[in-house]
Amino acid sequence: MVKTLAVACVQNNASGSHADNIAGAMAHIAAAAAKGAELVALPEYYSGFGSKDGVLDLPVFPETQHAGLSAAREAAKRHQVWVHLGSIAVRLEDGRLANRGFMIDPQGRITARYDKIHLFDVDLGPGKVYRESQVIRPGNEAVVAQTPWGGIGMTICYDLRFAALYRALAQAGATILTVPAAFTKLTGEAHWHVLNRARAIEHGAFVIAPCQHGKFPGGGEAFGHSLIIDPWGRVLADGGEGEGIALATLDLEEVARVRGRIPALTHDRPFTLAQPAAAAAE
Repeated sequence: MVKTLAVACVQNNASGSHADNIAGAMAHIAAAAAKGAELVALPEYYSGFGSKDGVLDLPVFPETQHAGLSAAREAAKRHQVWVHLGSIAVRLEDGRLANRGFMIDPQGRITARYDKIHLFDVDLGPGKVYRESQVIRPGNEAVVAQTPWGGIGMTICYDLRFAALYRALAQAGATILTVPAAFTKLTGEAHWHVLNRARAIEHGAFVIAPCQHGKFPGGGEAFGHSLIIDPWGRVLADGGEGEGIALATLDLEEVARVRGRIPALTHDRPFTLAQPAAAAAE
């Protein structure tokens, strides 16, 4: 297996037109490739994001007709890089939508797909109520994409709060975990860094987490701070605020070193939940 990986996270704000958002992201892929990136990761809903009357308002197309996907496939082929397309909104055959991510190889081929499992249905206060399930059908399959750098576990945004998913991916062979997101600014300031670092530490894995930044139509705001984190929980790159790319080179042998020191992935034990003891008789 290859011992190092040069990776880049694209950090954009997909509040403009679908075509402009795609063009901007493709320019970032070109810039990352020019700087030596071998894998370029895009955020959740990278080609268009917003809300209307509290409901997600997204550019939606069937997978075979989605310009956000075809452009990423062409960019991967043109620049000879792997592209992890964080997600786009895909219309399904039953009329519902999927929040779907893709792994794309340097020939422009789709090697893996992942539909977001955990949907963002939360109430963060007045004007900050989110119901992703009103629009999106949840996925039901965890996915480990096979690459020259080993298994890459694919997740999306709100999945970050469900550690069991990441444990399943790591125990299925993932040494890198991806968390493309449009994490809200409110929750991002409180939880983004600590949760991503925790997922890396818990599983002795690299975490690649590209996140959108800035304000969107409908009142939402994303946190930015795209992250690349090593298996010991050290932040290798932080995109901060604003448009751009975050780059780092991963020493992939670090996974074996960390897991050898703390082999927690092999220490799971079955257990039962004790029932509350009956109140002692007086």
